[in-house]
Parts: sequence; structure tokens; C-alpha cells
Amino acid sequence: MNIIEKFDKRAKEINSLVCVGLDADIAKIPERFLEMEHPQFEFNKWIIEETHEFTASYKLNSAFYEARGDQGMRELKMTMDYLIEKHQDIVTIDDAKRADIGNTNNGYVQSVFDWMGFDSITLHPYLGQEALQPFLDRADKASIILCRTSNPGSPEFQDIQSDGKTMWQIVAESVATKWNKKNNCMLVVGATYPEEMKKVRSLVGDMTFLVPGIGAQGGSVEEVMEAGKNSAGRGLIINSARGIIFSDNPKEEAQKLRDEIRKYQ
Repeated sequence: MNIIEKFDKRAKEINSLVCVGLDADIAKIPERFLEMEHPQFEFNKWIIEETHEFTASYKLNSAFYEARGDQGMRELKMTMDYLIEKHQDIVTIDDAKRADIGNTNNGYVQSVFDWMGFDSITLHPYLGQEALQPFLDRADKASIILCRTSNPGSPEFQDIQSDGKTMWQIVAESVATKWNKKNNCMLVVGATYPEEMKKVRSLVGDMTFLVPGIGAQGGSVEEVMEAGKNSAGRGLIINSARGIIFSDNPKEEAQKLRDEIRKYQ
């Protein structure tokens, strides 16, 4: 079972496409955790236990941990060890957006997949398939390629056209037809661009999308589901971070997102 099959299995078992972003910003963590020896880990552990029953994936943005140096990286590793031990059926995503030449990527592959133990990682396509091949070669893991991102400035490059196709269209087609030889690729397609998501879905068939932009960024669950779900009614990893983890009741917010998604399946 590869990682995409792992996600589909989990999503089907709990009837949920929810991804909780464990973006444990130390400046926003509740005071009671800051008094502990490992505040980010303890906060993450609490969020995981509050939300796991509704969650098909956890996404950890490495920047929030790297910013704290040795301590942050230790707590990122502690979080991953905890997820692997307690919730191995839930897919883990390292939102690191890596990109480099091939031999350097070998180091990232070993760090993210083999040391940290992540199931998948987000990647920039700008250096091309040759550079990303060390990730793509890992049939036991998943590569999540940035395609149409959710941020307001994404059109600056992603809307540039070549031979009548936008850059994001070319990325989608290239990943679907050339890079996905081991059926271990996904695409990042933002919730804030539902029309583009619909076009990407038409180009790539049933591939799975990681969907940021729900909640604080203003994306609509209804629009995402209508534009992006695949022929099985899934194919979407719908992420929410701040709207869940820094809410007054993370469990309730995760359940609410799960229930809203179900309305449009």
C-alpha cells in the first residue's frame, strides 16, 4: 500500500478528508504549554488527541520548528515519533516546499523520509523532474508538487503562459503524464482558486490534491468539493491549521470541518 492508498483507506474508514495543520507557532501556543519543557510537542500532542478521530492527515510546516533551532527540530521529531507510534494510519505531510539539485535532494530525502519518518513532502517544481528524481524514486513515499498555490501573489509566475497554457497547467500535465510513474505524486491546489482547481482536475484525472486555503485564507469547502473531488468523491486533502489548532475548541472545529465536507461528497 503506497501513501496515496494509505490516505484513501483512512479517508474512507472515517469518512473524512480533513487535514489538520500542526503549525505550532510558539507565539500563539496557549500559556499553559509554554511552561512545559517541550511546549510545541505538548501542544501538538494535545491537538492530535483532540482531533485524530476526524483527521485523515496531519501537515507540519517545518518553518515553525526550524525557527526554534535545536529545540524546535527536537520537538518536530518528537511529534513525528508520537504520530508513528500512536496513529500510524494517519498520513503525515512535511510542508517544507523543498527544491534543489539532485544530489542535495538526496540529503532531504534521507532527513525527511528516513530520519523524521514523514509519509510525504511538498516540493517546488521549478528545477524540473531531473532534480526531484530522488523524491520521485521513493515509491514508498509521496511527493506533493506545488501547482496552483493559495496565496494572493501566486499569479505572478503561475499565470505566465507558454503556447497558450499557464505555468500551473503545464505543471499539472507534466506531473500527471511524466513524473507520476510510480503513482506516488500529488498536487498542491489552493482552495482560493476553485476555477483553476476544476481545470486541474480535468487535466490530471483522479490524482489527489493537497488543498490549503480553507478557513483563515477564505477558501470555500463547497467550492472546493464541487471543483476538486475525484470520481470516488475523494481525492482531496483539505487542510486547516489556524482555524482548528488556535480555536477555543479544536475538537469541535475539526468535527465541523469534517461534517461540512461530508455535505458535498
